[in-house]
Amino acid sequence: MRHRGRLWLRILGGLVALVMIALLGVYWWARPLLRTGTGYAAHNACALDTIAHRGPLTADLPPNPLVPYLRVGPDPGSYRATVLGALAGQNAWGVEGFGCTLAQNRPDLGKPTWIDPSANKLSTQATPQAGAALTAALARAFGDDLDLEARDRLGTRGVVVVSNGRIVAERYAFGFSQGTPQLGWSMAKSVTSLMLGRLVQQGTVAMSDDHLWPGWSDQRASITVEDLLRMRSGLAWDETYDLGTPITEMLYNQPDMAAFVAGQKLAHSPGTVQQYSSGSTTLLCAVLNSRVNQGADLPRKQLLAQLGVSSAVWEADAVGTPVCSSYLWATPRDWAAIGQFALADGVWNGKRMLPEGWMKATTTTLPIANGEDPNYAAGWWTNLTPDGSLVEPSLPRDAYWASGHDGQKLFVVPSKKLVVVRLGFSPSADDIRTEALVADVIKSLGE
Repeated sequence: MRHRGRLWLRILGGLVALVMIALLGVYWWARPLLRTGTGYAAHNACALDTIAHRGPLTADLPPNPLVPYLRVGPDPGSYRATVLGALAGQNAWGVEGFGCTLAQNRPDLGKPTWIDPSANKLSTQATPQAGAALTAALARAFGDDLDLEARDRLGTRGVVVVSNGRIVAERYAFGFSQGTPQLGWSMAKSVTSLMLGRLVQQGTVAMSDDHLWPGWSDQRASITVEDLLRMRSGLAWDETYDLGTPITEMLYNQPDMAAFVAGQKLAHSPGTVQQYSSGSTTLLCAVLNSRVNQGADLPRKQLLAQLGVSSAVWEADAVGTPVCSSYLWATPRDWAAIGQFALADGVWNGKRMLPEGWMKATTTTLPIANGEDPNYAAGWWTNLTPDGSLVEPSLPRDAYWASGHDGQKLFVVPSKKLVVVRLGFSPSADDIRTEALVADVIKSLGE
């Protein structure tokens, strides 16, 4: 009997060991997926606190199956998220001038270039008393005609209207103000196009430059700067925001985001297919940094300081490369100043900072046989497609815009000398009313 008992104990022990090994195997298989969730939570908690100075964490978290299991707790200067309190932990570190960075240890990103707000005339303009028609346009954008639940889904948090270089209207949701920085998400791609223009003007880089990454000895070496800017690199990519996709893997589980993108295989010959890719823009910023070696300070030094957008914070990855696809924060007024700079074709305070005609070139779509987005130009979305049709018939032909995740919009309408910024959090809204806002503003101004 003793022998039989020992045998059963051995069998039971073996089964427990097998179960433990299986569970460990499942965990290590799922760990990269879990880390995208914890990375998102840690980074979000850090940014909301240190950049926007708001909370709670869940305020800007769309529905996610991991959210109920996330544990976020601030240590001095850092924020940690885990699954079930112990698994797949990620740390986000707040770094002065550079927002938050996911890294195992606190990153050394250097000293940020100081930004003097006096270079930005929009920052000090008085809040105007808008007329009835313009007030009604903003009321519609904020969903004043909707019930509370629908208004929350619409999620508008800030609107600024600039006409002929003057702020003519602005409004903010409860809990937000002129001084609240908001994340533009992919609007950063359009600002990257402006920053590239600065370096082109300086002769540091050219649109036709190729052989952009040291490890590219195959067909990827033919990818040009313009290919990256126009999303036609041919590198394999999936922009779907889901666990385990390249975009979430890049943002929340890769210390060197550009190297991760550069390591993707070619899915198409460079220049033959247009496919929207945050990876392309992030890689482009690493290429630019390789020319000037300014690290996380690149956007501040090359562009943001010149514009005087003092609220702007452009976050970086763990190796110090600005995340140029996604992580630019600024107040609505400072986003409007960026739009005004684009409207002026890169002339700011009487100084030309972009090559003449840069905005015309980068807001012109080029025909391509295979493309996902016919109205995507070079970092900007355009109302006019290559075949002459309009994306938004209610808007002028020359309108173009920056667009970001969850409802971020920056519209520029050169023919009307108009800039309109709409920021918010609208993951569940069917219509965020941005095009209607611009059309209403144009009508209200009698343009």
